[in-house]
Amino acid sequence: MIQLINTSDGSHTIYVPEIDEHYHSVHGAVQESTFIFINNGFEVCKADPVFILEIGFGTGLNALLTAIRSSSGTREVYYTSIEKYPLDSKMVESLNHYKFAGEHGREIFHFIHSAPWNKSVNICNNFNLNKIETDFTKIQLQGRYDLIYFDAFGPDKQPEMWTRDMFAGIAAVTNKNGILVTYSAKGEVKRSLKACGFDVTLLPGPPGKRQMIRAVKI
Repeated sequence: MIQLINTSDGSHTIYVPEIDEHYHSVHGAVQESTFIFINNGFEVCKADPVFILEIGFGTGLNALLTAIRSSSGTREVYYTSIEKYPLDSKMVESLNHYKFAGEHGREIFHFIHSAPWNKSVNICNNFNLNKIETDFTKIQLQGRYDLIYFDAFGPDKQPEMWTRDMFAGIAAVTNKNGILVTYSAKGEVKRSLKACGFDVTLLPGPPGKRQMIRAVKI
């Protein structure tokens, strides 16, 4: 049974005993997501408007942080997120991520999680969300994207999510100069991204993680 865990920055993550894996870093869930996906992804991508594809909606933390950041900016954001196993409402209501998202955090957190699946919804100023409940490994991706948040469980826990074929599918819908960011820095992930047409850079990781990957579609 999944468990709610406090991480080092005070924000929650979820532990999945069946695969011995956490949704986020125990060194700080909000800290990790902000560092990887916002600071090294959203803020680096200059597309306007920006079309984002997230692999692994999870707790909705990346969507929340992106919505908060975009709501105070000028770029329109179209955010598509894929999740096979949505959390139940009781677990969602236990999460404290909104406390780290500023004045409108609770409201936006609620709108994100109450939004219907498989439908595009305007959540707040500049932020549009389409949560898709499906199996990433069994679909053909649609659309064109400027920024990819690859946030599946780790390659050693969900290897089927990290295959070269999966990255080829992502590459096919990523615009030229589009950016992919992920917390993983494994050699096989780097090689797969390079083989699929990405220029791969290793960056310093957030606390508790030595490196992360940022890749640009050539």
